Amino acid sequence: MADQGLNLHQAGRARLRSRRRQRQDVGIAARYRRPIVIASLVLGDLAAVLAADFCTRMLAEAAALPPPQPFELTALLVAVAFFAAGLYSGSGPGPYERFRQRTLGLACVCVIWTIDAIPEPTAVDVIFVQIANAVCLLVIGHYIEAAARAVLIHVDLWGARTVLVGTADQCRELAKLLARKPELGLKLIGLIRSDHDASPESGSFPLPVIGRTSDLARKRLRTDSEFAIFATVSELAVVLRDCPAFAAPCRFMLLQDIDTVQGPWLRTRVLQTMIGIEIQRDSPSRQNRLLKRASDMLLAVPIALLALPVVGLAALLIKLVDPGPAFYAQKRMGSGGRMMAVYKLRTMYTDSERLLKEYLDRNPQARAEWQKHFKLRNDPRVLPVIGNFLRRSSADELPQLWNVVCGDMSLVGPRPLPAYHAEQLDKEFLSLRASVPPGITGLWQVSSRSDGDLEALREQDLFYVRNWSPWLDFYILLQTIPAVLTAKGAR
Repeated sequence: MADQGLNLHQAGRARLRSRRRQRQDVGIAARYRRPIVIASLVLGDLAAVLAADFCTRMLAEAAALPPPQPFELTALLVAVAFFAAGLYSGSGPGPYERFRQRTLGLACVCVIWTIDAIPEPTAVDVIFVQIANAVCLLVIGHYIEAAARAVLIHVDLWGARTVLVGTADQCRELAKLLARKPELGLKLIGLIRSDHDASPESGSFPLPVIGRTSDLARKRLRTDSEFAIFATVSELAVVLRDCPAFAAPCRFMLLQDIDTVQGPWLRTRVLQTMIGIEIQRDSPSRQNRLLKRASDMLLAVPIALLALPVVGLAALLIKLVDPGPAFYAQKRMGSGGRMMAVYKLRTMYTDSERLLKEYLDRNPQARAEWQKHFKLRNDPRVLPVIGNFLRRSSADELPQLWNVVCGDMSLVGPRPLPAYHAEQLDKEFLSLRASVPPGITGLWQVSSRSDGDLEALREQDLFYVRNWSPWLDFYILLQTIPAVLTAKGAR
């Protein structure tokens, strides 16, 4: 992550020559990073509009409904709506926030379509087709953008060049977070340390230290940054007083830990000469719970009916490999801390506990892996062929659709934990998890799954519980499909 082209100190001739060579090596692509990113996103959305238009026209023709709006008009409306929603900024925000902005942009397009269709004699049919078009565009556009983002991250063009301003202790966790999550769109290139930072200069900070805040009042960064993130208001105040260090296009961000509040619901309020942050706290309201339950039933019932033949065939194969029950119920912690029976297709031998104990007793490395993840890469309990297939495809979880229909679980939520897993977590965290219904899939499953340890589980579940919304549930459902198809982290 070091960037020798950004330095607030005087450099010798050798360093200046090195900087010139680095600038030449950067090339046109990095110099025009932002336009390339924006062009890639716009082209991806145009491709999504074209694909959604094709799917919707086929649907309308099959159902004898009016065709959707012309492709050109739809493309123009979508591009304008997404630009207004902030999707074409060239730097971030993160995938979930972008999905929410995409949904809001398409909602605005649907409103325009609806107003335009009202005078039509077949207004209801036209509105239905346009909503179907918007849903297709939301899903297809989400996956196309994810693919484009992955390519841009691979070629190191997605993240905006970002510097941190503050003490090493204040910025360390943020630096680690942004380093492991390049999809957030901020590429760190250095730290500008506060003058009152007393930590050693040669500390274990994951970024090069490129100067002090006292330098900001009289020097300008030799390489322009697109973002500057400030740890406290005092550092930000230095820059606001006609500071020459940053070029005008550089945007500022004030860092504040919001681990205990709902991030996506934050709103700024200008109160004369002051700025306030408004926080909504109605995520677990009765209306939201009813909405979540209605969504579960609308999706779970048809999916369960379609899955019945798959479950029946899997049950037959299980009994052929290892005689015994094809299904099993495991007691796990559910909503409100109540224990419930979670149904699954059996993927292990009937004497799995004995096999596990013997394997861990003779394999210390496997025991360490079990204690960290509560999963094993080479699990001796798993049935050959059919067991591995069911686990890697997550098809063994299909019987839990019955839990959803019965109201014990939701399609999306924190995974219900077995007792041996829950014992490793603190009571406060378990109580917070229990405030929402457990789910078949969740944020942890689509981001880390079995590759994530308890800390990853805690981080993802806390974010979900405190920031629940219909957008987040839909986003997780869409992310579940590639996670299952690629068997990411499956064991």
